[in-house]
Amino acid sequence: MYKEYGISEETFNLVNKCEKEVKEEFAKINEICEYNSLKVLKAFHDNNLSEVHFNETTGYGYDDIGRETIENIYSQIFGVEDSLVRGQFISASHALNVTLFGLLRPGDTMLSICGKPYDTLDEVIGIRENASSLKSFGVKYEQIDLINNDFDYEQIKTRLSQKNIKLVEIQRSRGYALRNSITLDKIQKVIKLIKEVDSNVIIMVDNCYGEFTNKEEPSNFGADVCVGSLIKNLGGGIAPNGAYVVGRKDLIHLVGERLTLPGEGKDVGPTLGMNKKILQGLFFAPSVVASSLKTAVLTSKVMESLGYKVQPRFNEPRTDIVQTIEFNDREKLIKYCQGIQMGSPVDSNSIPVPGDMPGYEDQVIMAAGAFTQGSSIELSCDAPLRPPYLAFQQGGLTYEYGKLGLMKAVENIK
Repeated sequence: MYKEYGISEETFNLVNKCEKEVKEEFAKINEICEYNSLKVLKAFHDNNLSEVHFNETTGYGYDDIGRETIENIYSQIFGVEDSLVRGQFISASHALNVTLFGLLRPGDTMLSICGKPYDTLDEVIGIRENASSLKSFGVKYEQIDLINNDFDYEQIKTRLSQKNIKLVEIQRSRGYALRNSITLDKIQKVIKLIKEVDSNVIIMVDNCYGEFTNKEEPSNFGADVCVGSLIKNLGGGIAPNGAYVVGRKDLIHLVGERLTLPGEGKDVGPTLGMNKKILQGLFFAPSVVASSLKTAVLTSKVMESLGYKVQPRFNEPRTDIVQTIEFNDREKLIKYCQGIQMGSPVDSNSIPVPGDMPGYEDQVIMAAGAFTQGSSIELSCDAPLRPPYLAFQQGGLTYEYGKLGLMKAVENIK
């Protein structure tokens, strides 16, 4: 069967040998999965989830008890006062945009302490010119770069002591940057520092790719707002679109009024039959995230054994589902991504090529033969075409499918 599928004996043996060597890491992932499964199940029980909550609303979406229950469940899971979980968000970038415009006013200053945020926020912030950016509305932007993959605590303390920063942005995952993703212990440490210097500063965490990879979330350590996508971790591969914003009640109120309109905020927004998919996706999410992590761990071990630089290494702590592979070769990067596409369930006969993408400065290659367009909790791999030619792989709805996708990618670069 494997040979018929185009997987050689050499690749089969290599991958299975590496699999045996990462069993200890898999055991750690299983423990986290069980803990987060309990967290989800308890939230379902405590909020009396019933079949009636699957009913849809249309039009204005008044009195949608299913929507309210979903948001109560999210609040409990994240340990926060309030939540906004909506299909009206088209992506995490959209949710971040709405959150920033909801919380910032002309003359305010936003400070990123992880260096430049993800590429799709360049035009939102005004790093790249756009007449609709925060900058065009008089919102100022500053950033402090990381030092050796950790926060520059002294510079952060100095800048915050001036008492004119409205919002601090922390991006948990690396995006397309060369830095490592930020671990929760570092996020906890920097949040404590920020609160000690200026307790009025809003701390917003871009939580994308990080949910359920650990037993805790940034909100458990004092983050005022966390933002993420439903076509990543928490959607479990089932939610067809949407995003969430969780945190302090007063801040969620402002974000809700920015998403809809002042005076109505969270009270409107039809669910259009999405409630069951959002809830079922959340139910599966701990297991799906665990499969993604196992796929990433195996990928790291296999690609390192083939001589490539990887991050994280297979036995290093993880804070998101993203695995990077450094090819230092444009063509090998492209071939690897094309191999991931060949191992996908949808459009496996399509060949991804680099192209221009809205919101990105460099050409990007994206391999994602997914059931949901743009879903990064499904096995996918993308990369900006720039040195050192890093592939950013994420997802895997099941570990077995992730393993098979990896085998196809390895075959394609041999």
